[in-house]
Amino acid sequence: MLDLMNQSQSICTSFDKQSEKEKSESRHHLSASISVARFLLRLGLPFRGHDESQSSTNRGIFLELLRWYGDIDRDVGSIILENTPTNEMMCFPNIQKDIVDACAKETIKAIIEDLDGDFFGILVDESKDISHEEQMTLVLRYVNKEGKFIERFVGIVHVSNKSAMSLKKAIYSFLSNHSLSPTQIRGQGYDGASNMQGELNGVKTLILNDCPSSYWIHCFAHQLQLCDDLAVTNILNIVGASFKHRDLLRGHQAKKLEEFLKSGELHTRRGLNQECGLQRPDDTR
Repeated sequence: MLDLMNQSQSICTSFDKQSEKEKSESRHHLSASISVARFLLRLGLPFRGHDESQSSTNRGIFLELLRWYGDIDRDVGSIILENTPTNEMMCFPNIQKDIVDACAKETIKAIIEDLDGDFFGILVDESKDISHEEQMTLVLRYVNKEGKFIERFVGIVHVSNKSAMSLKKAIYSFLSNHSLSPTQIRGQGYDGASNMQGELNGVKTLILNDCPSSYWIHCFAHQLQLCDDLAVTNILNIVGASFKHRDLLRGHQAKKLEEFLKSGELHTRRGLNQECGLQRPDDTR
C-alpha cells in the first residue's frame, strides 16, 4: 500500500526515476551507435546494406556491427535494435547521417585546433559527382606544434559555377566558416585548368592579389598523372600499330611470367596471370 504522505513514493518521484532510467538507456544506446559509426568512418567502410530487413542475413556493416556490439556487451544488447521501441532505435539512415555529420564537425574542429592559428597551404580540385553536380574539395597542409608536416582533407563544397571568382568565394567562405583567414594562406596547389592557374583571372592570381605570400605550384600528383597518360598513350600507339611489336611484347611478358613463377613471386591458380590488354587513360586537364 502506497503511503501518499511519503514524498519518495509520490507519482512525480516515480516519473522522475523512470525518466532518469530512460535517459541513461538512451545515452548508452547513442554511445553504442556513435562507437560503431566512428569505427566505420576510421576505416572508410560503407554503412548501409542492400537488404536491411530483419529477415536478411546481411543487413549492412553498421547494423551487423551494432548487433555484434550488443552480443559482447549484454547491457548494451538489452537496449538496442529489436529490444528498444521503434521510434528510439537510433539506427535509421537519417540518424546515421546525423552521427556522421557530428563526427565530421568534431574532426574539423580538432584539425583547426591542431593548426593553432598558424599559416597553411591549400590544395583545391573540383569535379562532378555521380549525380553530375559540381563539387570542390579542399585540403589543408601545415606544420603542427611538434614540427611535423600534416595534410588533412577538410571538406567538399558544392559549387554551381566553375568560374575563378565563384571558386575563390567558395574557398573564402569555407575558411571563414571555420575561423580561418585567407591572409594565413602561404601556399596554393591546383591542377592545370585555366580557371585555376590562369595568369590574369585564375583562382591562384585572385588569391595572390589578396595575399602576395600565397605561392602557387602546379600539383605534382596531377603532373605525374599527365606524364603517365602521355607515356601509356605512346606505348599503345607504338605497340598497337605493329603486329611484330605485339608479338615481341607478349613474348617478353610470357618470359617474365615464367621467371616469376619459378622464383615463387607469383602463384598459379585459375583466373590468375591472365593476359590483359592495356586501356587508354581517361581524359584529364
